[in-house]
Amino acid sequence: MNRVNMDSEQNISEDARSKGKLGLILVGVSGALVAGLYAIATPFVLPALRKVCLPYVPATTKQIENVMKAIRGRKGNLIDIGSGDGRIVLAAAQNGFKSVGVELNPWLVWYSRIMARNLKLSKQAQFYRQDLWKMNTSEFDNVVIFGVSQMMSDLEDKLSKELHPHSRIVACRFPFPTWNAVDIIGEGVDTVWIYDYKCDQHRK
Repeated sequence: MNRVNMDSEQNISEDARSKGKLGLILVGVSGALVAGLYAIATPFVLPALRKVCLPYVPATTKQIENVMKAIRGRKGNLIDIGSGDGRIVLAAAQNGFKSVGVELNPWLVWYSRIMARNLKLSKQAQFYRQDLWKMNTSEFDNVVIFGVSQMMSDLEDKLSKELHPHSRIVACRFPFPTWNAVDIIGEGVDTVWIYDYKCDQHRK
């Protein structure tokens, strides 16, 4: 074999090795990206796979204003069930409520805590990653819920067993099926229904 052929074969071999290394790098980077996207997307996708789908839908500015109107003049603490990005909890904290947000999505809990820290509201607004069906709401004076129609009946049963007689419940987007609202604020997707849990008619 002459020198030219040997050099040519060596160049081809080195080129093949370089392409092979590049391919491995690309495969590794692609795998890392897929894993990262999966880790981020999974908490958002999983709610759709549960029996009752409770997707993350950010509250509008008008919805937040309506919720604040619904709890105006109220005292005590507040919990937002399915707190999402934490805007309701933070707004309530700014209005003097000791507020708690419960959210199953860890990324939204993390984001909410950062926002609370940035607004210097960490002591007044706290966020927890927890399943709403496994938590106890009995210690709260004000309850806010952004639910979906499929869950409102079960949630009504749960709250009926837990809330104390002076609790106020603010339902956003969907009303409770059998409770009678004492007031309704807003319209369309911004509507909130106000329920005062002070009479036996709410107890099952």
